[in-house]
Amino acid sequence: MSSDAQRFHAPELDEEILVTWPDYAVDHERIGGALADAGLRARLRPKLGARSPGELTELAAGAAGAIVSTDPFTADVLAATPSLRVIARVGIGTDSVDLAAATAHGVVVTVTPGANEATVADHTVAMALGILRRLAEHDASVRRGEWNRTGVHTPSVLSGATVGLVGYGGIGRLVAERMAGFGVRLLVHDPVAEPDGVAERVPLEVLLTAAQVVSLHVPLLPATKHLIGAPELALMRPDAVLVNTARGGVVDEAALVDALEQGRLRGAALDVFEQEPPRSRRLLALGNVLLSPHIAALSEQSVHEMTARATASVVDVLRGRIPRDVANPDVLERAVPLSTADRDA
Repeated sequence: MSSDAQRFHAPELDEEILVTWPDYAVDHERIGGALADAGLRARLRPKLGARSPGELTELAAGAAGAIVSTDPFTADVLAATPSLRVIARVGIGTDSVDLAAATAHGVVVTVTPGANEATVADHTVAMALGILRRLAEHDASVRRGEWNRTGVHTPSVLSGATVGLVGYGGIGRLVAERMAGFGVRLLVHDPVAEPDGVAERVPLEVLLTAAQVVSLHVPLLPATKHLIGAPELALMRPDAVLVNTARGGVVDEAALVDALEQGRLRGAALDVFEQEPPRSRRLLALGNVLLSPHIAALSEQSVHEMTARATASVVDVLRGRIPRDVANPDVLERAVPLSTADRDA
Protein backbone atom coordinates (compact mmCIF):
# COMPACT_ATOMS: atom_id res chain seq x y z
CA MET A 1 0.00 0.00 0.00
CA SER A 2 1.37 3.41 -0.94
CA SER A 3 1.88 6.10 1.68
CA ASP A 4 -0.83 8.18 0.01
CA ALA A 5 -3.27 5.28 0.14
CA GLN A 6 -2.42 4.74 3.79
CA ARG A 7 -3.17 8.39 4.41
CA PHE A 8 -6.76 7.76 3.40
CA HIS A 9 -7.28 4.19 4.61
CA ALA A 10 -5.40 3.82 7.90
CA PRO A 11 -7.66 5.58 10.40
CA GLU A 12 -6.42 5.92 13.95
CA LEU A 13 -8.53 6.97 16.89
CA ASP A 14 -7.54 9.58 19.43
CA GLU A 15 -6.29 11.96 16.77
CA GLU A 16 -6.60 15.73 16.55
CA ILE A 17 -8.67 17.65 14.04
CA LEU A 18 -7.75 21.24 13.28
CA VAL A 19 -10.93 23.36 13.40
CA THR A 20 -10.57 26.85 11.99
CA TRP A 21 -14.27 27.53 11.59
CA PRO A 22 -15.17 30.19 14.21
CA ASP A 23 -17.67 29.30 16.94
CA TYR A 24 -17.58 25.58 16.19
CA ALA A 25 -20.30 23.95 18.31
CA VAL A 26 -18.14 21.59 20.35
CA ASP A 27 -21.08 20.42 22.47
CA HIS A 28 -23.62 19.78 19.73
CA GLU A 29 -24.39 16.12 19.11
CA ARG A 30 -24.04 16.36 15.31
CA ILE A 31 -20.98 18.62 15.39
CA GLY A 32 -18.41 18.53 18.20
CA GLY A 33 -20.22 15.63 19.83
CA ALA A 34 -19.94 13.53 16.68
CA LEU A 35 -16.23 14.28 16.52
CA ALA A 36 -15.71 13.22 20.14
CA ASP A 37 -17.81 10.06 19.67
CA ALA A 38 -15.43 9.03 16.89
CA GLY A 39 -12.46 9.37 19.24
CA LEU A 40 -11.28 12.61 17.67
CA ARG A 41 -10.26 15.81 19.45
CA ALA A 42 -10.92 19.31 18.15
CA ARG A 43 -7.95 21.66 17.99
CA LEU A 44 -9.79 24.99 17.88
CA ARG A 45 -7.90 27.67 15.98
CA PRO A 46 -10.62 29.97 14.58
CA LYS A 47 -9.78 32.02 11.50
CA LEU A 48 -10.77 35.60 12.32
CA GLY A 49 -8.67 37.41 9.74
CA ALA A 50 -5.95 36.90 7.16
CA ARG A 51 -3.80 33.81 7.70
CA SER A 52 -0.54 32.99 5.97
CA PRO A 53 0.45 29.55 4.66
CA GLY A 54 3.26 29.51 7.22
CA GLU A 55 0.86 30.13 10.08
CA LEU A 56 -1.47 27.44 8.77
CA THR A 57 1.38 24.92 8.51
CA GLU A 58 2.14 25.40 12.20
CA LEU A 59 -1.52 25.15 13.20
CA ALA A 60 -2.08 21.97 11.17
CA ALA A 61 1.08 20.16 12.34
CA GLY A 62 0.20 16.61 13.39
CA ALA A 63 -3.52 16.96 12.67
CA ALA A 64 -5.27 14.06 10.95
CA GLY A 65 -7.96 16.27 9.45
CA ALA A 66 -9.23 19.81 9.26
CA ILE A 67 -12.63 21.48 9.39
CA VAL A 68 -11.89 24.82 7.84
CA SER A 69 -12.86 28.28 6.75
CA THR A 70 -10.95 29.93 3.87
CA ASP A 71 -7.51 28.93 5.13
CA PRO A 72 -4.74 28.83 2.47
CA PHE A 73 -4.02 25.14 1.93
CA THR A 74 -1.31 25.69 -0.66
CA ALA A 75 0.92 23.02 -2.16
CA ASP A 76 3.62 23.95 0.35
CA VAL A 77 1.23 23.60 3.30
CA LEU A 78 0.04 20.19 2.10
CA ALA A 79 3.60 18.98 1.57
CA ALA A 80 4.51 20.10 5.10
CA THR A 81 1.56 18.37 6.81
CA PRO A 82 1.96 14.66 6.00
CA SER A 83 -0.42 13.58 8.76
CA LEU A 84 -3.35 15.35 7.10
CA ARG A 85 -5.87 13.02 5.42
CA VAL A 86 -8.97 15.15 4.96
CA ILE A 87 -9.86 18.83 4.60
CA ALA A 88 -13.56 19.58 5.10
CA ARG A 89 -14.50 23.02 3.80
CA VAL A 90 -17.42 24.64 5.57
CA GLY A 91 -18.96 26.00 2.38
CA ILE A 92 -18.56 25.32 -1.32
CA GLY A 93 -15.59 27.42 -2.41
CA THR A 94 -12.31 25.58 -2.94
CA ASP A 95 -10.21 28.46 -4.28
CA SER A 96 -8.28 28.50 -0.98
CA VAL A 97 -7.26 24.84 -1.40
CA ASP A 98 -4.81 23.57 -4.01
CA LEU A 99 -6.94 20.63 -5.16
CA ALA A 100 -4.25 19.20 -7.43
CA ALA A 101 -1.73 19.17 -4.59
CA ALA A 102 -4.29 17.68 -2.22
CA THR A 103 -4.96 14.89 -4.69
CA ALA A 104 -1.24 14.29 -5.20
CA HIS A 105 -0.78 13.93 -1.45
CA GLY A 106 -3.85 11.71 -1.01
CA VAL A 107 -5.83 14.33 0.96
CA VAL A 108 -9.59 14.21 0.49
CA VAL A 109 -11.23 17.63 0.19
CA THR A 110 -14.96 17.91 0.84
CA VAL A 111 -17.48 20.73 0.54
CA THR A 112 -21.08 21.32 1.64
CA PRO A 113 -23.12 22.22 -1.47
CA GLY A 114 -26.77 23.07 -1.07
CA ALA A 115 -26.51 23.90 2.61
CA ASN A 116 -26.25 27.65 2.13
CA GLU A 117 -27.56 28.49 -1.35
CA ALA A 118 -30.85 29.96 -0.14
CA THR A 119 -28.99 32.04 2.44
CA VAL A 120 -26.68 33.50 -0.21
CA ALA A 121 -29.66 34.30 -2.42
CA ASP A 122 -31.42 36.08 0.45
CA HIS A 123 -28.30 38.10 1.23
CA THR A 124 -27.81 39.02 -2.42
CA VAL A 125 -31.27 40.51 -2.68
CA ALA A 126 -30.82 42.25 0.68
CA MET A 127 -27.58 43.84 -0.52
CA ALA A 128 -29.12 44.92 -3.82
CA LEU A 129 -31.99 46.56 -1.96
CA GLY A 130 -29.63 48.02 0.62
CA ILE A 131 -27.42 49.78 -1.90
CA LEU A 132 -30.32 50.96 -4.10
CA ARG A 133 -32.23 52.26 -1.09
CA ARG A 134 -28.96 53.74 0.31
CA LEU A 135 -29.61 52.21 3.71
CA ALA A 136 -26.05 52.44 5.03
CA GLU A 137 -25.73 56.06 3.88
CA HIS A 138 -29.01 57.09 5.47
CA ASP A 139 -28.28 55.21 8.68
CA ALA A 140 -24.96 57.04 9.05
CA SER A 141 -26.60 60.35 8.17
CA VAL A 142 -29.34 60.02 10.77
CA ARG A 143 -26.77 59.06 13.41
CA ARG A 144 -24.93 62.31 12.59
CA GLY A 145 -28.12 64.23 13.34
CA GLU A 146 -28.94 64.91 9.70
CA TRP A 147 -32.29 64.50 7.93
CA ASN A 148 -31.41 64.14 4.23
CA ARG A 149 -34.32 62.86 2.15
CA THR A 150 -34.23 64.40 -1.33
CA GLY A 151 -31.91 65.59 -4.09
CA VAL A 152 -28.63 63.67 -4.23
CA HIS A 153 -29.74 61.66 -1.19
CA THR A 154 -32.81 60.15 -2.90
CA PRO A 155 -32.68 56.35 -3.18
CA SER A 156 -33.64 54.20 -6.17
CA VAL A 157 -35.85 51.10 -6.46
CA LEU A 158 -35.43 47.48 -7.46
CA SER A 159 -38.98 47.09 -8.76
CA GLY A 160 -39.05 47.14 -12.54
CA ALA A 161 -35.27 47.37 -12.91
CA THR A 162 -33.15 45.36 -15.32
CA VAL A 163 -31.12 42.85 -13.31
CA GLY A 164 -28.15 40.99 -14.73
CA LEU A 165 -26.90 37.77 -13.13
CA VAL A 166 -23.38 36.71 -14.07
CA GLY A 167 -23.46 33.00 -13.32
CA TYR A 168 -26.69 31.00 -13.31
CA GLY A 169 -26.07 27.94 -11.18
CA GLY A 170 -27.95 26.98 -8.04
CA ILE A 171 -27.49 30.31 -6.29
CA GLY A 172 -28.10 32.39 -9.41
CA ARG A 173 -31.40 30.63 -10.04
CA LEU A 174 -32.53 31.18 -6.45
CA VAL A 175 -31.68 34.87 -6.80
CA ALA A 176 -33.75 34.92 -10.00
CA GLU A 177 -36.72 33.42 -8.15
CA ARG A 178 -36.52 36.12 -5.49
CA MET A 179 -36.03 38.91 -8.02
CA ALA A 180 -39.14 37.82 -9.92
CA GLY A 181 -41.31 39.23 -7.14
CA PHE A 182 -39.99 42.71 -7.93
CA GLY A 183 -41.12 42.58 -11.53
CA VAL A 184 -37.60 42.92 -12.89
CA ARG A 185 -36.34 42.21 -16.38
CA LEU A 186 -33.86 39.40 -15.85
CA LEU A 187 -30.74 38.91 -17.95
CA VAL A 188 -28.18 36.15 -17.35
CA HIS A 189 -24.74 35.35 -18.65
CA ASP A 190 -23.55 31.79 -18.17
CA PRO A 191 -21.96 29.83 -21.04
CA VAL A 192 -22.97 26.44 -19.62
CA ALA A 193 -26.31 27.04 -17.89
CA GLU A 194 -29.40 25.49 -19.43
CA PRO A 195 -32.17 27.93 -20.40
CA ASP A 196 -35.22 27.81 -18.14
CA GLY A 197 -37.61 30.34 -19.62
CA VAL A 198 -37.20 32.63 -16.60
CA ALA A 199 -34.26 34.73 -17.73
CA GLU A 200 -32.93 35.94 -21.05
CA ARG A 201 -29.44 34.65 -21.83
CA VAL A 202 -27.17 37.32 -23.30
CA PRO A 203 -23.45 37.95 -23.82
CA LEU A 204 -21.65 39.54 -20.90
CA GLU A 205 -21.20 42.82 -22.77
CA VAL A 206 -24.94 43.10 -23.40
CA LEU A 207 -25.74 42.35 -19.77
CA LEU A 208 -23.28 44.94 -18.45
CA THR A 209 -24.56 47.61 -20.81
CA ALA A 210 -28.24 47.07 -19.98
CA ALA A 211 -28.46 46.13 -16.30
CA GLN A 212 -29.11 48.53 -13.44
CA VAL A 213 -28.15 45.77 -11.00
CA VAL A 214 -25.26 43.42 -11.87
CA SER A 215 -24.92 40.50 -9.44
CA LEU A 216 -22.03 38.01 -9.55
CA HIS A 217 -22.48 34.28 -8.93
CA VAL A 218 -19.42 32.56 -10.39
CA PRO A 219 -16.61 30.62 -8.66
CA LEU A 220 -13.10 32.02 -8.56
CA LEU A 221 -11.16 30.20 -11.28
CA PRO A 222 -8.33 31.29 -13.56
CA ALA A 223 -10.98 32.09 -16.18
CA THR A 224 -12.99 34.27 -13.78
CA LYS A 225 -10.11 36.12 -12.10
CA HIS A 226 -10.91 39.83 -12.58
CA LEU A 227 -13.83 38.89 -14.80
CA ILE A 228 -15.14 42.35 -13.94
CA GLY A 229 -12.26 44.73 -14.59
CA ALA A 230 -11.83 48.23 -15.95
CA PRO A 231 -13.13 47.43 -19.47
CA GLU A 232 -16.24 45.71 -18.09
CA LEU A 233 -16.93 48.46 -15.56
CA ALA A 234 -16.70 51.01 -18.37
CA LEU A 235 -19.61 49.27 -20.09
CA MET A 236 -21.92 49.63 -17.09
CA ARG A 237 -24.54 52.33 -16.78
CA PRO A 238 -23.77 55.29 -14.50
CA ASP A 239 -26.93 54.47 -12.53
CA ALA A 240 -25.93 50.80 -12.10
CA VAL A 241 -24.84 49.00 -8.95
CA LEU A 242 -22.56 45.98 -8.69
CA VAL A 243 -23.33 43.25 -6.14
CA ASN A 244 -20.69 40.64 -5.33
CA THR A 245 -21.50 37.72 -3.04
CA ALA A 246 -19.28 35.30 -4.99
CA ARG A 247 -15.53 35.79 -4.51
CA GLY A 248 -13.50 38.96 -4.18
CA GLY A 249 -11.04 38.03 -6.91
CA VAL A 250 -13.79 37.97 -9.54
CA VAL A 251 -13.65 41.80 -9.44
CA ASP A 252 -10.63 44.02 -10.02
CA GLU A 253 -11.15 45.93 -6.77
CA ALA A 254 -8.84 48.82 -7.65
CA ALA A 255 -10.66 49.37 -10.93
CA LEU A 256 -13.99 49.27 -9.11
CA VAL A 257 -12.82 51.88 -6.60
CA ASP A 258 -11.71 54.10 -9.50
CA ALA A 259 -15.14 53.85 -11.12
CA LEU A 260 -16.95 54.60 -7.87
CA GLU A 261 -14.72 57.55 -6.98
CA GLN A 262 -15.21 59.02 -10.44
CA GLY A 263 -18.98 58.67 -10.29
CA ARG A 264 -19.15 56.21 -13.17
CA LEU A 265 -21.31 53.83 -11.09
CA ARG A 266 -24.11 54.50 -8.62
CA GLY A 267 -22.62 52.13 -6.06
CA ALA A 268 -21.51 48.64 -5.07
CA ALA A 269 -22.53 46.08 -2.48
CA LEU A 270 -19.68 43.77 -1.53
CA ASP A 271 -19.68 40.73 0.71
CA VAL A 272 -16.30 39.50 -0.53
CA PHE A 273 -12.97 41.20 -1.17
CA GLU A 274 -9.61 40.57 -2.80
CA GLN A 275 -8.07 40.83 0.66
CA GLU A 276 -10.15 39.78 3.66
CA PRO A 277 -10.72 41.71 5.81
CA PRO A 278 -10.42 44.60 3.31
CA ARG A 279 -7.60 47.06 3.93
CA SER A 280 -8.11 49.53 1.09
CA ARG A 281 -8.62 52.94 2.67
CA ARG A 282 -10.05 54.21 -0.60
CA LEU A 283 -12.69 51.49 -0.63
CA LEU A 284 -13.57 51.87 3.04
CA ALA A 285 -13.92 55.64 2.68
CA LEU A 286 -16.59 55.41 -0.02
CA GLY A 287 -20.11 56.27 1.08
CA ASN A 288 -21.75 54.58 -1.90
CA VAL A 289 -20.52 51.11 -0.99
CA LEU A 290 -22.38 48.65 1.23
CA LEU A 291 -20.05 46.14 2.93
CA SER A 292 -20.55 42.88 4.81
CA PRO A 293 -17.91 40.46 6.20
CA HIS A 294 -18.11 37.49 3.79
CA ILE A 295 -21.29 36.48 5.54
CA ALA A 296 -23.73 35.91 2.66
CA ALA A 297 -23.64 32.15 3.13
CA LEU A 298 -24.10 32.28 6.88
CA SER A 299 -27.26 31.97 8.91
CA GLU A 300 -27.96 30.08 12.10
CA GLN A 301 -29.47 27.32 10.01
CA SER A 302 -26.80 27.13 7.30
CA VAL A 303 -23.88 27.22 9.74
CA HIS A 304 -25.39 24.35 11.71
CA GLU A 305 -25.91 22.25 8.58
CA MET A 306 -22.51 23.03 7.02
CA THR A 307 -20.48 22.32 10.15
CA ALA A 308 -22.42 19.12 10.82
CA ARG A 309 -21.78 17.89 7.29
CA ALA A 310 -18.11 18.90 7.41
CA THR A 311 -17.72 17.00 10.68
CA ALA A 312 -19.38 13.93 9.19
CA SER A 313 -16.99 14.08 6.23
CA VAL A 314 -13.94 14.06 8.51
CA VAL A 315 -15.29 11.14 10.52
CA ASP A 316 -16.12 9.20 7.35
CA VAL A 317 -12.65 9.61 5.84
CA LEU A 318 -10.84 8.69 9.04
CA ARG A 319 -13.05 5.60 9.37
CA GLY A 320 -12.24 4.56 5.81
CA ARG A 321 -15.58 5.50 4.25
CA ILE A 322 -16.24 7.58 1.14
CA PRO A 323 -17.68 10.91 2.31
CA ARG A 324 -20.30 13.07 0.65
CA ASP A 325 -19.40 15.84 -1.79
CA VAL A 326 -15.74 15.19 -2.54
CA ALA A 327 -14.25 18.18 -4.37
CA ASN A 328 -11.29 16.20 -5.72
CA PRO A 329 -12.80 12.81 -6.64
CA ASP A 330 -9.60 11.69 -8.40
CA VAL A 331 -8.09 11.24 -4.93
CA LEU A 332 -10.36 8.23 -4.44
CA GLU A 333 -8.67 6.45 -7.33
CA ARG A 334 -5.37 6.66 -5.47
CA ALA A 335 -6.80 4.79 -2.53
CA VAL A 336 -7.33 1.08 -1.95
CA PRO A 337 -10.87 0.29 -3.21
CA LEU A 338 -13.53 0.29 -0.51
CA SER A 339 -16.27 -2.25 -0.22
CA THR A 340 -19.59 -1.59 -1.95
CA ALA A 341 -21.21 -1.27 1.45
CA ASP A 342 -18.74 1.43 2.45
CA ARG A 343 -19.20 3.29 -0.83
CA ASP A 344 -22.98 3.33 -0.40
CA ALA A 345 -22.94 4.17 3.30
